[in-house]
Amino acid sequence: MAVADDIAAIVLAAGASRRFGSDKLLHPLARRGAMLPLAAHSLLPWLETFEQITVVVRPGAERFCTAIETALGETRSAQIDWIECANAAQGMAASLVCGVRANHAATGWLIGLADMPAVPVGAISGVRDALSQGATLAAPNHAGRRGHPVGFAFGYYEQLLELQGDNGARRLVERDSASVTEIAVDDPGVLADIDIPGDLHRL
Repeated sequence: MAVADDIAAIVLAAGASRRFGSDKLLHPLARRGAMLPLAAHSLLPWLETFEQITVVVRPGAERFCTAIETALGETRSAQIDWIECANAAQGMAASLVCGVRANHAATGWLIGLADMPAVPVGAISGVRDALSQGATLAAPNHAGRRGHPVGFAFGYYEQLLELQGDNGARRLVERDSASVTEIAVDDPGVLADIDIPGDLHRL
């Protein structure tokens, strides 16, 4: 059985924001009484749940990293390990592989997305706790729909490293859907990713 402290938190932030039309992760967003870059809001619940998180970025993301650290402050920024994925342009799977490989000693991995600023702490901690209690796959579920983040136990290590393309680990989750431990949440934030400017209105 995994220990919660040995489960790695990985947030993917290496996308190109093509559909949004500008760098969506730096788009200013007012939530919880604070105006912060979208990605900063996405990272806050992870930083509340884990002592250290890995954030995967694309090459040349220094300005992005600096902006997020400035928004979050020195204490929270110290909890972030920035990992540059040299082949991020190949798709989401490449970033996921970079994050998992950088945390190869973990007993499990929680995979989240930096363009989901409304995921609640309870969803992240619920998936983490399910892995620590023996689940092989875990994800939150809202109103019958599976959301993010998704947790993978150590037995998926090699399969995660073999992923390719832009669908991340969706193929593994769909293939093994019967094995997913689902955590019921009453917050639709686990479903709300930001792809186009209009998606911001859902928040």
